[in-house]
Amino acid sequence: MSQMIESFMNRSGPLRAQALELPETAAVPRDGPALLQETHPLHSVKVRVEVCLGAAEMTVGELLGARAREVLILDRAVEDPVDLVLDGKVVARGELVAVEGAFAVRITELPLPLKLT
Repeated sequence: MSQMIESFMNRSGPLRAQALELPETAAVPRDGPALLQETHPLHSVKVRVEVCLGAAEMTVGELLGARAREVLILDRAVEDPVDLVLDGKVVARGELVAVEGAFAVRITELPLPLKLT
């Protein structure tokens, strides 16, 4: 039996999902070092960054048997940071916030600043 099914069976009572209150934040000035310290041609290259909230493991059968309004529990706690992913690799971490009714990420962890020569 899968871990997901076992965890559902070991719970007392039905699973209850609750709405998550995200802190509303305004655009704030950036502080801390930038990833690239100087003007560089790479600054104008557009990339698509994805935000990963977590993952869940399940069988294809469990996925095919999923129903609307079913709750899928991810492998992270609400207070854990989210990953900013570029080309399948984590490039930064942050916390999920709301800005003017939209999801946003406040970056909390960056790698050491890059120096391109």
